[in-house]
Amino acid sequence: MESRNITTTVREFVLLGLTQSHTLQYFLYVIFLLIYVLTWLLNCTIIATVAVDRQLHTPMYFLLANLAVLDISDSSVNTPKLLSGLLIQHTTISFNECFLQMFFFHFIAGAMSFLLVGMTVDRYVAICEPLRYLSIMNWNTCTGLVAGAWFGGFLHSVIQTGLLLQLPFCGPNVLDNFYCDIPQIIKLACTDTHMAELQMVFNSGGILITLFVILIISYIVILLKIRTCISERKRKALSTCGTQIIVVSLIFIPCIFTYAQPYKEHPRDKVFSIVYTVVTPMLNPMIYTLRNTEMKKAIRRTLGKIFLSAGIQKPDQ
Repeated sequence: MESRNITTTVREFVLLGLTQSHTLQYFLYVIFLLIYVLTWLLNCTIIATVAVDRQLHTPMYFLLANLAVLDISDSSVNTPKLLSGLLIQHTTISFNECFLQMFFFHFIAGAMSFLLVGMTVDRYVAICEPLRYLSIMNWNTCTGLVAGAWFGGFLHSVIQTGLLLQLPFCGPNVLDNFYCDIPQIIKLACTDTHMAELQMVFNSGGILITLFVILIISYIVILLKIRTCISERKRKALSTCGTQIIVVSLIFIPCIFTYAQPYKEHPRDKVFSIVYTVVTPMLNPMIYTLRNTEMKKAIRRTLGKIFLSAGIQKPDQ
């Protein structure tokens, strides 16, 4: 009964944000606002283009459109709080809002991690089994990969958040970050947190390391397959895979450093948080989709139709 009482003592958490320098805060606000707007613009363009252009109704673009949805969602969980924190000194967040933020962040980030594995499956089949590609990557397979990614992220987040809710929070409530996250929240618990940290390492850290290893092995297999064939198309595929490996590393390596070990405060933590919560949702559409020649042509076709229809309607008005 006593532990139940102390768990409800903390009603809100104080977020110290990125920096206490007012000049730097305004500068960072402009930078991150532009990144946030660009993230929405790029990903919405991808979603709209894939939806309206029938030539893009293929397995690869179906998966890329779902990645764009996740990028928008991932960016929108924490970036608004980051932006408000840069304008207001020491923002607060309620206990319930804090845990909801953690739940949705790990739900969406987990789904994105699983979806990236599904996308490597698509690329592996396209390169290694081109004649059987459409029969293997049919509608059922694609929807199964997407549904599995969302379910995997949901299950991971429910387990992780549920374990955190078992901890008592009775006093300290200051987080030296711009959003609520598992490692810092665990440290605020009024009990021995050794088991909670191990659960985080096995749940979050274990999943991240496993998926990262699978992704790297998959890319190595694809690169080895590409190397055996010399053509302009294969060279482009080689360049694309190399760039995607860099983006995957930017997503997973900072997360592994954050979640695969017991938390120790370090200046790099905020930099890592910025990378995988703000920067990568903007980079994903640039690297995975907008470098694609077919997507560029489809965007031009879609914009052309919009301008043409606007031009036709204007004289009538």
